[in-house]
Amino acid sequence: MRIDLYTDGSAKGNPGPGGYGVVLQAFDEDGNLLKEKELTEGFKNTTNNRMELLAAIVGLEALTQPTQVTLYSDSQYLVKAINEHWLDGWVKRGWKKPDKKPVKNADLWQRLLPLLQLHAVTFVWVKGHAGHPANERCDTLATTAADGNNLREDTGFLSTLF
Repeated sequence: MRIDLYTDGSAKGNPGPGGYGVVLQAFDEDGNLLKEKELTEGFKNTTNNRMELLAAIVGLEALTQPTQVTLYSDSQYLVKAINEHWLDGWVKRGWKKPDKKPVKNADLWQRLLPLLQLHAVTFVWVKGHAGHPANERCDTLATTAADGNNLREDTGFLSTLF
């Protein structure tokens, strides 16, 4: 089985924050869609980057067993941190940047790490809206899901959510 996971963390007032939307699609060996699941949550007064991270985390946490996952996201922040091995350096430096400043959203990055160790995750940056099929699917699935959020205030809730 293969999972395609689509995330969006900038709905409700694009390109600002507002909530995450995640759609998971499970496929059999022949590429036939077996199941689709949507996960969303809305927040006001938080950052887009936190929403992008939370979308990835919630999507991966929804999987009950180690799985091969392709995660599609329009978040350069999320995908570059993984693909350019920023996390490896952050861990080695005690969650500090090269200039010794703390890594933003370290609580969520730390929550993401064990999920990356559990699942075989490939991150794909769905850049812009250039008509590529992956872009269209991400727009149609995750963005629509995220736009359906009922917003509520973020009063520190994200840091203690899970």
